[in-house]
Amino acid sequence: MILLRQLLGDVLRRLRVRQGRTLREVSTMARVSLGYLSEVERGQKEASSELLASICGALGVPLSQVLREVSDQFALAELQAAPVMPELPEHERISLGETVPGSIPDPVFPEAKAMVAA
Repeated sequence: MILLRQLLGDVLRRLRVRQGRTLREVSTMARVSLGYLSEVERGQKEASSELLASICGALGVPLSQVLREVSDQFALAELQAAPVMPELPEHERISLGETVPGSIPDPVFPEAKAMVAA
């Protein structure tokens, strides 16, 4: 199962490391204990929105950017965990040449077919 707090922690850690900053520097600027920030980065603690805003402020990154990156990572993890298009049972498949129930037969709109062909 994909945990949001783990993805969030990964993104925060990546941003901090990319900036060459230490946990101590960021925790001091964010006014959060070093241990708690460490637990957030490791995905062991759920951070409140206020704490996230403070950490993002200390990193100089908008919270929206962090959440967008987390959302992208979450979407990728979901795609890797489950197939995009699950296999349909045989009785639900439509073979080539077969008409789809509820579709409009070709002869009903011959002028539309002519326009598409043009």
